[in-house]
Amino acid sequence: MKKIVTTALAGAMALGASLAQAADDVTLQLKWVTQAQFAGYYVAQDKGFYEEEDLNVTIKPGGPDIAPAQVIAGGGADVVLDWMPSALASREKGLDLVNIAQPFKSSGMMLTCRKDAGVSSPDDFPGKTLGVWFFGNEYPFLSWMSKLGLKTDGTDGGVTVLKQGFNVDPLLQKQAACVSTMTYNEYWQVIDAGLTPEELVVFKYEDQGVATLEDGMYVLGENLKDEAFKDKMVRFVRASMKGWKYAEENPDEAAMIVLDNDATGAQTEKHQKRMMSEVAKLTAGSNGALDEADYRRTVDSLLTAGSDPVITKEPEGAYTLEITDAALN
Repeated sequence: MKKIVTTALAGAMALGASLAQAADDVTLQLKWVTQAQFAGYYVAQDKGFYEEEDLNVTIKPGGPDIAPAQVIAGGGADVVLDWMPSALASREKGLDLVNIAQPFKSSGMMLTCRKDAGVSSPDDFPGKTLGVWFFGNEYPFLSWMSKLGLKTDGTDGGVTVLKQGFNVDPLLQKQAACVSTMTYNEYWQVIDAGLTPEELVVFKYEDQGVATLEDGMYVLGENLKDEAFKDKMVRFVRASMKGWKYAEENPDEAAMIVLDNDATGAQTEKHQKRMMSEVAKLTAGSNGALDEADYRRTVDSLLTAGSDPVITKEPEGAYTLEITDAALN
């Protein structure tokens, strides 16, 4: 009897070990550091949504020296989060990035300006110094300036571009009349630094008609030829969107989950709760499927970004609805 029990126990343990190993590994590379901008993924992990889909997900934070496109090209991730302008630029240079899902429906990008710098409308931009993020984040700005007919080389009648670090110091120190900000992050850094909303004027890219898609999920096109990989991505997208919708409905809890995952300890509860509240406005209205009209708007904007457009030809195969169709239906 003892031998039978022992054999049965060993069999059960072996089965348990087999089941434990059955989960598929997925590595996700974030575009930036751990913060509420990525809350949906941390919530999906914390709430067991990935586990329910038999996935073992590793979330890798980004940073100023980490380019998602380079990470996935080097085999360091299965999925990366990137802004579509950057992804399409990488694609035209030969990296077969394909958008498989788009949790962010709206853009959070803004230009935040000091009123005492003499800016009250875009008509006041000529002759001003404007802070702009680069590393792929400059493309919406260039499209906007092109639409306004303003040169960005500092010549008379145009604007001077200050290559802005990932902070708002140029605005605080009056080195620039305006700086790039996100609705959920840097704008609040300006407020926390002492300037009041009444002393500022903000221009949302959404309102200017030049907003481009942000924080989409991208994979390598060659991997989509593998049915097992596609199945894994269907489950990943489904669980991730479940995480995003939970985060939208429970923003304070989502912010605390993000804080629990911040290994640096650099984030604060106040800032993350505020950020999550703003991020929820950007993911609202999206079920994860890429809206082809939003894609078209982004591409058209990039093709007309001044004398040096982000992309020079119509992209082909830059997105697929196959993953979200399977994940959401």
